[in-house]
Amino acid sequence: MVKNLIKSMVVNKKMLIADQVGERLREERERLGLNQTEFGALLGVSRGTQKNYEQGANSLDLRYVAALEDCGVDAAFVLTGRRSTPLGQVFSTEEEKLIKQYRSIAPGDQEAIRRFLKAMADDADRQRN
Repeated sequence: MVKNLIKSMVVNKKMLIADQVGERLREERERLGLNQTEFGALLGVSRGTQKNYEQGANSLDLRYVAALEDCGVDAAFVLTGRRSTPLGQVFSTEEEKLIKQYRSIAPGDQEAIRRFLKAMADDADRQRN
């Protein structure tokens, strides 16, 4: 998906930095539990370059973007703000909102939400069967 997106991009001498790309890149790095040094090394850049990408000071290098997916990053989300599912489908706006809200709450609250959703799903399964 990202490789097709890259192919379709017109690269000018100076590419504009899209809004919030750095924020989303940081969010993905944190989702993977890595610091800037570790994440940068995984993608072949220095901590300073990684920091600049996250702060929006530099545009992402296309080779860097292509490597993101290989490292478990949702590269489409970084570039577009739309999350991809494992099947290549995008989440709805409501699903994205739920994910963002879930990630903003404390770990104990996340566990409570997971238990609640499991109970609801189990109940729905029983009603179907």
